[in-house]
Amino acid sequence: MKNLKPTFLAFLAVMATGCKKESEGTSKQKDSLSAAKSPEVEEIHKEYYGIYSGNFIGKEKMLDETDGTEYEGEVYKRISLKINRITKDSVYGQSIVDGNQRPFRGVFNSSSESFILDEPGNDKTDGRFEVKLSKDSLNGKWDAFNSKAVKSPVKTVKLAKKEFVYNPNFMLDKDSELIDWNNPKEFVEKYTNESTGKTESYTTQKNRIASDAVFTLNGSKQKLTENELKNLRKLDLEIIKNSIFARHGYAFKKPTFRNFFEQTQWYIPVSDNVDNDLSPMEKENVVLLNRFIKYAEDKYGTFGR
Repeated sequence: MKNLKPTFLAFLAVMATGCKKESEGTSKQKDSLSAAKSPEVEEIHKEYYGIYSGNFIGKEKMLDETDGTEYEGEVYKRISLKINRITKDSVYGQSIVDGNQRPFRGVFNSSSESFILDEPGNDKTDGRFEVKLSKDSLNGKWDAFNSKAVKSPVKTVKLAKKEFVYNPNFMLDKDSELIDWNNPKEFVEKYTNESTGKTESYTTQKNRIASDAVFTLNGSKQKLTENELKNLRKLDLEIIKNSIFARHGYAFKKPTFRNFFEQTQWYIPVSDNVDNDLSPMEKENVVLLNRFIKYAEDKYGTFGR
C-alpha cells in the first residue's frame, strides 16, 4: 500500500490540474461569449421622449337631423402618442385613442425632424403616422392600412407635448356638460289632444343626467361612506368612480366617460390599465361605488343637440 501512495497522489494532482484547466477553459469560453455580445444600442434625442396629446381629426358621412340629407363633417377625437425610445434606426412607442392602446415602431429623420410610425397592422384600426416636430408640437397625418375598415381612413394629427401628472385634486370642470348623450332611453309619454279631448301616446328619447354631486365627492382624497352615496344617481356614482381612473390617465373605451373627461384640460390618456396605480383607499372606494352602482337608478331629461 505504501508503494501505491505516491502514484495515487500523482493521480490526484493530474485530476486537479485537469479540473483547473477545464474550469479555466469554461471561464474563457464565457468571457468569449460575453465579448461577442453586441453592445447596447445607443439612445438618441431623449429630449423628444414623452407624451404628445391633442386632436385626431377625420371626415365622416353624417345625416342632417332636420332634413335627413347626407353631408361630410369633421369628427374630433383626442389622441395621445407616447415616444418611449429613439435609436439611430428605430423609434418605439404607443398610440392611444378611443381607449385603444397600440404599439408602434418607426424611424426618425433628424434633418427634417419628422417621424414615420407604423402600428402593427393586425387590428383594423391600425395605420401609419407621418408627423413633424415643431418645438413642442407634433403635426401631420395618419393613414389607415385598411381604408375600407374605418369610417375616416385619413386623419389630421395636431398634438402638443404634455407632462402627465397624477393629482388627486383633479375634478370635472364646473361648467362641464353632465349629459350622457351616448345611451338614450325610449319613454312612452301621454298628452291630451285639445281639439278632440282624447289622451294619446307617443315615444320619445331621453338622456341620463348627472347632478352637482360629481363636483363635491372625490374618491381619490376621501374615504367615501354609504351615507354619502346612498341617494346618488347611477350616473353620479359612475362619474365619481371613473374620475379616480381618469386621474391616473386611464384610456376610456366607453365614449360616455371619454366625453366627460375630455372636457377638462388635465385629462391625458396614457394607459389602458391603471389598476396597479390606484392607492389602497381608491381601491376601497371603487369597491364601494361598484356596490351602489349595481342597484342605483338614473334620472333622465330631454335635450336638444
